[in-house]
Amino acid sequence: MVKTVPVHTLLAQQVITARREQAWDFFSNPRNLPQVTPPGLGFTILTPDLPSQVYAGLMIAYRVRPLAGIPLTWLTEITHVRPGEYFIDEQRVGPYAVWHHEHWFREVGGGRLELSDRVTYVLPFGPLGNLAHPWLVKPQLDRIFAFRQEAVRRLFPD
Repeated sequence: MVKTVPVHTLLAQQVITARREQAWDFFSNPRNLPQVTPPGLGFTILTPDLPSQVYAGLMIAYRVRPLAGIPLTWLTEITHVRPGEYFIDEQRVGPYAVWHHEHWFREVGGGRLELSDRVTYVLPFGPLGNLAHPWLVKPQLDRIFAFRQEAVRRLFPD
């Protein structure tokens, strides 16, 4: 019997007024991630001495408290970087069976830049994990990315 595993995709796009270099400098600096992460997640960077720019092979450890304040370690690896255009992080240890997050930067004219996030993820715990998707996981991810968009609006006002 072939098992099928539900693969989920989250897409988020936002247009900001910024030069590509300015946005890249902010988003590719892993030290800035707390500024665009909801405080309720209890997000803490554990990796000491982070560089000011991501690079392929960079491993970053975090602590998050996504459910009932229970702390989880999340380890991501930056797997691909094309400066000014995109970078990709993938979970190596954490709450998901698979987490692949693409961050894209595209000029759209008039001094505006489109920021795009594409997250492909698979939940753990098979059918039980997927039962939680519509009422727990997806709403939480939607809230996290809505917070991120609002934080970005404040950081890069028109």
